Amino acid sequence: MQVLYQIDATGVADAEALHADLDDEHGKPAVRDAAVELALAAWQHRAGADARVAALAPDWPTHRQPPIDRAILRLAVHDMTTGRSPAKVAINEAVELAKQFSHENAPSFINGVLDKLHRQLPAPPPQDAVTPAPQNQADPDAWLTDAKTDS
Repeated sequence: MQVLYQIDATGVADAEALHADLDDEHGKPAVRDAAVELALAAWQHRAGADARVAALAPDWPTHRQPPIDRAILRLAVHDMTTGRSPAKVAINEAVELAKQFSHENAPSFINGVLDKLHRQLPAPPPQDAVTPAPQNQADPDAWLTDAKTDS
């Protein structure tokens, strides 16, 4: 969220420049890489996220939102619409970010907008708890061959 805020504030969406602004305080290199990658992806899809938010909160178009709220909403919308995170997880994380970094009314605004979005999105396909292994119909004990073979 902080990298996305920085891109919005500076207009610089160059991965190398963003990496240069992050130091060890922001986590290990892999964490910083993931943060920059996610922020750039959310930034790339900001027009769609902004349009969705504007449709759900017409009295608070993007240009009227505090920059930190914009960043939080863009990140959450990206997570929800790409399937990167389950909607409820994305909403919860966005509300927690708003509590930590924004003004006192931000958490309820962000929660309301994202909840409306969640209700508009198609339901994710159900996931089976266990995916059965393919069965060899010709030899039901074929799976034992691999277990018995000593390589």
